[in-house]
Amino acid sequence: MQIKTDASLSPLLIMLLAPFAGALVTLSLAPFKLWPLGILSCAIFAYLLCTCSPGQALWRGWLYGLGMFGSGVSWVYVSIHVYGYASVPLAIMLTLLFCAGLALLQALFAWCYVFLVRPLPGGMLMGFPVLWVLFEWLRGWLFTGFPWLYLGYAHVGTWIAGWAPIMGVFALSFICALTGTCLFLGWRSREPIAWATYGVIIVTLWGGGAVLKPTVWVARASEKPLSVAMVQPNVPQENKWNSAWYQPIVEQLSEATLPQMGRDIVIWPEAAVPRQLQRAQPFLAPLAEHASNSGTTLITGIPYREPGSDHYYNSIVAMGHGSGTYHKQRLVPFGEYVPMEKWLRGLITFFDLPMSSFSPGPSAQQPLRVGGYRVAPFICYEIVYADLVAKAARDTDLIITISNDSWFGNSIGPLQHMQIAQIRALENGRYILRATNNGISAIIDHQGRIVKRSDQFVATTLVGEVNVMLGNTPFGSFGITPIITGSGITLLLMILMYVGFWRDTE
Repeated sequence: MQIKTDASLSPLLIMLLAPFAGALVTLSLAPFKLWPLGILSCAIFAYLLCTCSPGQALWRGWLYGLGMFGSGVSWVYVSIHVYGYASVPLAIMLTLLFCAGLALLQALFAWCYVFLVRPLPGGMLMGFPVLWVLFEWLRGWLFTGFPWLYLGYAHVGTWIAGWAPIMGVFALSFICALTGTCLFLGWRSREPIAWATYGVIIVTLWGGGAVLKPTVWVARASEKPLSVAMVQPNVPQENKWNSAWYQPIVEQLSEATLPQMGRDIVIWPEAAVPRQLQRAQPFLAPLAEHASNSGTTLITGIPYREPGSDHYYNSIVAMGHGSGTYHKQRLVPFGEYVPMEKWLRGLITFFDLPMSSFSPGPSAQQPLRVGGYRVAPFICYEIVYADLVAKAARDTDLIITISNDSWFGNSIGPLQHMQIAQIRALENGRYILRATNNGISAIIDHQGRIVKRSDQFVATTLVGEVNVMLGNTPFGSFGITPIITGSGITLLLMILMYVGFWRDTE
């Protein structure tokens, strides 16, 4: 296989351009929301990989990934240093290792593209976006997964959002990447016929999204909405697990909740009660009885210990006029469990954070009951897993996600988290109630629009109404299977076409 190598770009230019292009992905997402920059990022990346060797691609891909993750998820420094009590040099080193490790996946993407995909028929046009989607999917489950900074998340409000209820965020990522390659190939060709061809592709995808966007795939269950309240206590993270703060915390929750009794749902955030469920009953039982008498379902995040075992769960419990318990399935490494605990536990304070010994909950769990409705619950990080949400939310009436983004302080992390929740609402055609400790708490409608939201870093109660929706979107019914399978089949067909062509020319 002959590959023309690229000697036209200086090493210094590559070292500047590749991470710059990666950082454009971050700028396309919340809070910046400069969504065209994600498309430009793909165009520049395709340019950097258009003639280089596989070895050069590894380096360029890693630099691109370093720019993307270094700018987009460096907020982990806050949790490592501020709340993990690691020194500044150690926190910087761990953050760099985290971002550099994630960047290895972009290096592998670049190598696979140049060595395996670029030579295929249509490889530069279709191969790049297909491989991009497959690598986003890979990143979503490899080593428990980190499904963050997907290109498609930037497009909750653009024309192509119309594709999200059909094929989900990966479809939006595919369209972004394909648009970028079309722009690059059109620029490189400079032929009117090429521009016309690539223009038709772009117009078809974006125009199709615009046509689909007004489509409502679900229907309201009734004209009467549910009345909801979400308590945002804004408890400082450093005080959360201090036993001296237990009584002030639960008194604050009680004082904020009592005026809301009579609403359909009152929600507290993740681990709102900093004590195991069984030990917190003296506080919870009277409130649950009051809620039951008022026709209110009280939902809270709380640690849960399985009776007769050493298993602890990060859980959601519904009480009062509702019922059910949910144990978190997708745990955050180091925050909720310690990988290779036998060797790492106790080495540094960061590996011994409070409540970092949770067990994952079982995969098959029943929805919570809120009166006569079924509610799909998710805790914090779980909302970023598209297929997990689609499977659990299927045929339910409402989605609830509780979180504690205090770990990431005044960074862009919580704002990115919020944007991801908007896409989940759009994909599944469900209202989402997002209750957090210090913001952003929000009501998101079935089309991914924020109906109402709280400010960050204030103690408040967000009240509003939500509609219960019936039916499933195509994505809600089938999840990520169609887009991932289609991407894999497309890549396989391209390989078979190349093998057949190569044999015919022997």
